[in-house]
Amino acid sequence: MEKNNKHYLVILVLFFSILFFVPKCFAKESIIFLSLKNNEVNLRQGPSFEYPIKFVYKKKYLPVEILDESETWKKIKDFENNSGWIHTSQLSKKKTAICIKNNSVLYKKPTIFSKPIAKLEIGRLVLIKKCKERWCKITSGGFGGWVYKNSLWGRIN
Repeated sequence: MEKNNKHYLVILVLFFSILFFVPKCFAKESIIFLSLKNNEVNLRQGPSFEYPIKFVYKKKYLPVEILDESETWKKIKDFENNSGWIHTSQLSKKKTAICIKNNSVLYKKPTIFSKPIAKLEIGRLVLIKKCKERWCKITSGGFGGWVYKNSLWGRIN
């Protein structure tokens, strides 16, 4: 009987190991995007006002990927792979993206068979209204419509 109890104990330990640890191994690390809150935002070499300014962004709502954080600072990366630290007061949760594909077309509806409205240039900033599985509804420069999600870099989920 004692041998049977050890067998059940081993099975129980294996079961809980699988239940709690294996999903974490396969869990996709979530990517977090924010956007710049102001028309002029300093990118610093480190997480403090004491660090030198590395770059000055001049575009409100530019999307940035969050890589790390330290107190009130976020380490970010932009769509051109520039990275550095920005104070959290300079960041917004506004959903935005940048067009990263040549000849991206803005359509009236989320299908290539609907009316094309405009072509988006690489580097074009867009505001995200909502996204579906393969399409995002966006606005930019007075135009609104649907674009393929894989044409965008930013907060598309």
